[in-house]
Amino acid sequence: MIADDVGKLALLWHGNRQARGEATPCNNRFSSVFEELARLGIHAEPAVYADDMVHEVREQLLRLDGVLVWVNPISDGRDRGALDAMLRDVASRGVWVSAHPDVILKMGVKQVLHRTKHLGWGTDTHLYRTANTFAAEFPERLQSAGSRVLKQNRGNGGQGVWKVEPVSASRDTTMVRVLQARRGSVPEDMTLPDFMKRCTAYFEAEGCIIDQPFQTRLPDGMIRCYMGKDKVVGFGHQFIKALIPPPPEGPESEAAQPGPRIMHPRSTLAFQALRRKMEEEWTPQMMQLLSIDVESLPIIWDADFLYGPRTATGEDTYVLCEINVSSVAPFPDQASEVIARLAMARLRLRKTTARGTVRCSVQQ
Repeated sequence: MIADDVGKLALLWHGNRQARGEATPCNNRFSSVFEELARLGIHAEPAVYADDMVHEVREQLLRLDGVLVWVNPISDGRDRGALDAMLRDVASRGVWVSAHPDVILKMGVKQVLHRTKHLGWGTDTHLYRTANTFAAEFPERLQSAGSRVLKQNRGNGGQGVWKVEPVSASRDTTMVRVLQARRGSVPEDMTLPDFMKRCTAYFEAEGCIIDQPFQTRLPDGMIRCYMGKDKVVGFGHQFIKALIPPPPEGPESEAAQPGPRIMHPRSTLAFQALRRKMEEEWTPQMMQLLSIDVESLPIIWDADFLYGPRTATGEDTYVLCEINVSSVAPFPDQASEVIARLAMARLRLRKTTARGTVRCSVQQ
């Protein structure tokens, strides 16, 4: 097989102009994906992106058949506005994009936690679309339900994710203790109205806030379920420290740092119940609810789970805390081969569809 039999791909990630000029398939964190694509005969090239290079990256992508994208929603004050507009444009011109920005808006935002709360991975989740609704509903819910976790709709790295717990209440005001999920954060005590004012920025640009109960089994760690389209690729288990107050030694101490994420293959016995739930129930249900067909699913994505309350017989339950679609890395070693194989299948489908369209046009 030669490369042109299948198609040509770009792997796109964020960087500056120097990084774009120096990028090769071998000198970046996606080198294993480049290797697997090359093994299958697929030509793949780096497409380092920044907003000031959007036009030249666009021209590069239009010469190719597809692009796999790894760019966070928010990074150093930047968002994906210009990038997503460009990706939509090249997709409309026949370039296959994974993950497509419209798919990200369906499943890669915190709002999906509310839309899918009735699935087996859901919990007592609420949505505030406006600051007025937030002001009217959240204080009472906090007092009646106890510690809550608030999440802005789009973000990464713990940005805009807060644990909020009531400390005291009087006739005049409620005092709360808040802790952001970003590394190095420390708890702050303040009035509830002051904290809620801090959150008003999350409603800008049609944003919203998601409200979930705090999961008391957080110290047991987080399970990251890596997906290749609709099948589990592997798992990562990590003892996270986000939303856990730092020890007396301080937020920069060794004891305050998260443990390593230990990667596991899809066959790991401890996670088989979760694998079956994801493949046989929750992912198909999510796809139906969000109107996403299997070919539109991202080539690589993940779902982060916390342990929920144990059942009466002692079995674990799982609570979804977010879905990551925009920039899933690192990932298990075996995922590189799966990404390449799924990309090849998608490029073949694209060419088959294009040929069928041409034949239909000629017949007409």
